[in-house]
Amino acid sequence: MRHLPVRMARWSARHAGRAIAGWFAFVVLCLVAGIALGTNEATTKDFWVGEAGRAEATATEGGLERSPTERIMIRARSGELDMAAAGAAAQDVTERMRDLPEVESVAAPVRSKDGEVLLVSVVLNGPELKGKKNVVPLLEQTAAVGADHPHLVVEETGSPAISKGVNDQRDEDLALSERISLPVTVVTLLIVFGSVIMAGVPLLLALSSIAAAIGLSMVASHVMPDAGVGTNLILLIGLAVGVDYTLFYLKREREERARAGGRLGPEALVELAAATAGRAIVISGLAVIVSTATLYLATDVIFSSLATGTILVVAVAVASSLTVLPALLVVIGRRADRLAPRRAARRARRGKPARGGKPETGRMFGALLRPARTRPALTLCLSVLVMLGLTVPALGLKLIDPGKDTFSRDIPAMRVYDRLTESFPELFVTHEVVTRSTPEQAAQVKRALEDLGRRAQADPLFARAPKEAESTKDAQDATSPENPTNPKGPQSPTNPRTPAISEPTVRTSADGRISVLELSVPHPAPSSEAIESLTRLRQDHIPATVGRLPGVETAVSGDVARGRDYVSHESDKLPLVLGFLLLMTFLMTVWAFRSVVLGAIGVVLNLLSAGASLGLLVLVFQGTWAEGLLAFDSLGAIASRVPLFLVVILFGLSMDYQVFVVSRIQEARQNGMSAREAVLEGINRSAKVVTSAAIVMVTVFGAFVALHLTEMKQMGFCLAVAVLLDAVVIRLMVLPSVLLLLGERAWWPARRPGRTVRAQEPAAAGSPAEVG
Repeated sequence: MRHLPVRMARWSARHAGRAIAGWFAFVVLCLVAGIALGTNEATTKDFWVGEAGRAEATATEGGLERSPTERIMIRARSGELDMAAAGAAAQDVTERMRDLPEVESVAAPVRSKDGEVLLVSVVLNGPELKGKKNVVPLLEQTAAVGADHPHLVVEETGSPAISKGVNDQRDEDLALSERISLPVTVVTLLIVFGSVIMAGVPLLLALSSIAAAIGLSMVASHVMPDAGVGTNLILLIGLAVGVDYTLFYLKREREERARAGGRLGPEALVELAAATAGRAIVISGLAVIVSTATLYLATDVIFSSLATGTILVVAVAVASSLTVLPALLVVIGRRADRLAPRRAARRARRGKPARGGKPETGRMFGALLRPARTRPALTLCLSVLVMLGLTVPALGLKLIDPGKDTFSRDIPAMRVYDRLTESFPELFVTHEVVTRSTPEQAAQVKRALEDLGRRAQADPLFARAPKEAESTKDAQDATSPENPTNPKGPQSPTNPRTPAISEPTVRTSADGRISVLELSVPHPAPSSEAIESLTRLRQDHIPATVGRLPGVETAVSGDVARGRDYVSHESDKLPLVLGFLLLMTFLMTVWAFRSVVLGAIGVVLNLLSAGASLGLLVLVFQGTWAEGLLAFDSLGAIASRVPLFLVVILFGLSMDYQVFVVSRIQEARQNGMSAREAVLEGINRSAKVVTSAAIVMVTVFGAFVALHLTEMKQMGFCLAVAVLLDAVVIRLMVLPSVLLLLGERAWWPARRPGRTVRAQEPAAAGSPAEVG
């Protein structure tokens, strides 16, 4: 490990052309392989979790699984609804839909209680997750019916249409984030390097790393299914770490160039940079990969997909920094050497001093470091108190699994959904009670489920639906008598397709072993009423009815059950994931610096950073005071996936800065400085580049706050805040204060090394001194 970055840099420097061509060939190969194999998308069963997952598995076994359903609403453009005209439009919808290969069945029209809306329900073929792809022809036909009936409003919604709208909005949001983050990244790099070419190198490598990682993630999906979120994370993390790793390497090469004063060639300078920054990049990348890998312990397809995307893009970014980057620096360095005499002469004519010398920290960083340098104990106490104070709101953290009720109303299907649930509130939520028994118990189970349905309807938390005949009579009278209720298949026990609103009915599989009862709840899924209805169903109504039958397995699924069971599953896995995360962070730091004390310090500082950022997340997003400022509707809670994912990613990214800062301190210590001198030297030399890298990360993550999806806003905000706190408070105040107070004890049990002699001449550059 110690010599690997140098050997790779040496080969790349001596074979620059082949290294550059090889890298871009690798990127193309990854993309071609990914496109050729395609993406293996996660199926519905990959998302099954807890009791809800068991219920859905049982229902699927009996052929009674939930099918994707679209709702077409017909209402007057103004005034009262003309039922004759609405019936004609409903017949037009039915005929068009039943001709589509994506449609399994079309239900009879149903009239709303106030008589202002006519509803046609359409069931799509295939599993739920395929609905968002199959819904496009249905939306086109709905628009065509609306055009043919201009005096009516014909609009469509449903889980497939909403999912498609969310995906389209996410794509638009990602494009917006790129338009925000890329220009700011370019400007930051231009300020750091003062050169268009040098600023373009980090961006080029980051984008090529992202391209290669996307291709590799498509290949990896055939081992671990893709949940549809991996690419988003590759873009988010890839740009951040790709630019950061390249930035650290480039700054170190420029420092070596300034120190050498023209005595060393580009190849030797690259090797010197590889011996320090190269090794730090490898350790940092491994730390992020190991930290992120703990997400696999959550045994969740979404977290596994996030982990795979992050690991791949970080690994590729590390590889680019160790292979093609040295080659590019040699090519650029040779060009700079050819132009150096001309530039020096031009500067001399203008009376400007030659560039070079020791990098300066700058007034701003000097001011930030002054408290830790002059009063480390006081600075440490105050900084820790501030971070702990920011952490306090996290104690009131509430989790929610965001469903369709929480999506942005900028999505057309969501606005239609609001009108749908206003006219048909019983379509808000459906609980699905699934039973498994022997065929001999089928009749007994059916009676118990019917009893359960009656008990639920007597409960004010559940919907009391009108009789089918009463709700559909007027609508059916307005349609042609030849119009069938179910054009694509008759009603049957194994394939029932009841109208959208009906009395609770029991569906039973052909073999009589599995039965399903659907119960409507007139409240949105995140509401306390909907959650209470699930609790009452599981704890009161089921035990009093079907739960009393011996040998009968019962489980409840549905939108509310899925969300609650998912949150419970994540909460159960959190101690395991967090425990391994802390252990891996400690072991990685001890392995990198041979210091138990530094390992413990790293864990504590990462906890401070993560805790403070989560506290700010709760403070901003769990309340309503910042809704207008950040353009979001508060969920009253935090999306359940956000805290666990953020803690893992933040630990990995925090290790980035920990490794780069402590490596510079360790290098100064190995060059003979005292413990105090080494801390100040290391912080001084790393402050500007770490802060520049933090600006890039904050920009990339902060751009996500401008997105529509509240979950993505929460992720972007928390990551941006965490990186900012880590780079400024932790690395410039807390860490130097701790190390200054501990002195040599911070490196226990490692002994103080002897002075390392640096290579200064070209002849020595072939095997530069190893530091750090």
